Amino acid sequence: MLDPVVAIDRLRAAFGGPTQHRTLHAKGRFYGGTFTPTPEAGELCRAGHLHAPTPVTVRWSNAGGNAAVPDEKPDIRGMAVKFRLADGTATDLLGQTSPRFPTDDPETFVAMTEASVKPATFPLFLLRHPRMIPALAAGIAGKAVGSPVSFAEVTFYPIHAYGWLDADGRRTWVRYVLVPTATADDRLDQTFEGPDRLSAEMAARLARGPVTHELRVQLAGDGHDPHSATSVWAGAREIVAGRIEVTELLPDPEEGGTPTVFDPTRVVDGIELSDDPILRYRPSAYTESVHRRA
Repeated sequence: MLDPVVAIDRLRAAFGGPTQHRTLHAKGRFYGGTFTPTPEAGELCRAGHLHAPTPVTVRWSNAGGNAAVPDEKPDIRGMAVKFRLADGTATDLLGQTSPRFPTDDPETFVAMTEASVKPATFPLFLLRHPRMIPALAAGIAGKAVGSPVSFAEVTFYPIHAYGWLDADGRRTWVRYVLVPTATADDRLDQTFEGPDRLSAEMAARLARGPVTHELRVQLAGDGHDPHSATSVWAGAREIVAGRIEVTELLPDPEEGGTPTVFDPTRVVDGIELSDDPILRYRPSAYTESVHRRA
């Protein structure tokens, strides 16, 4: 397995961002809001935030490792959500605009990221890794890499599966999807330009009212593999688990030098991790990245 120190060294070298920034998703803003669950979610999972409205911290971001890159540049975008439960615990979801992850191997992911910043050599990388092409093609079809008008109109995919345990301990494997309720029809009248246009647009949009994403979950059925980020759950049943309503821009909690970490392995009672190798690898890489930022 790739040493996390080496992984962070290589990712930082690829983007050239300063050490005090995140290794990936360096550019982003923090927002506050509320998650309200549905009864259907509560029947399947005993986790506290699926039984009562819960405060959330949301961070919308660009995927690259250099915060100086303007918003106009095509990129994958991210939506990280921290659910703050009444008992003082928290659990996180990290979504991206790509609907599928291209590999189960951290080494291959780092190599792909290095190759992606050099468009001239990326086709050669794909020739060496043909198994990644279907996932990347799905991202192209879903416009995962682009320059959206607003984060409010974008669908985000937390690509890992989790085990939901109900009150009797019965497990259902689920995958999340964060689906926007905003459409092109309710865009603001003005246009936004400049290197930080996405955050400027969001500030103006929130001045008008809340921004909402539905939290939907796919329920695994026969033949669906929860332990691989690359697996396709064709025909999976889907339910609405709740709504995330963002209402305000928050002061940057990291200005004092203390990083805010969104960790996809941070779970609470009622939620279990899969054995997905990418999911299991991420905390060690985050720990190394946070250590350097601190």
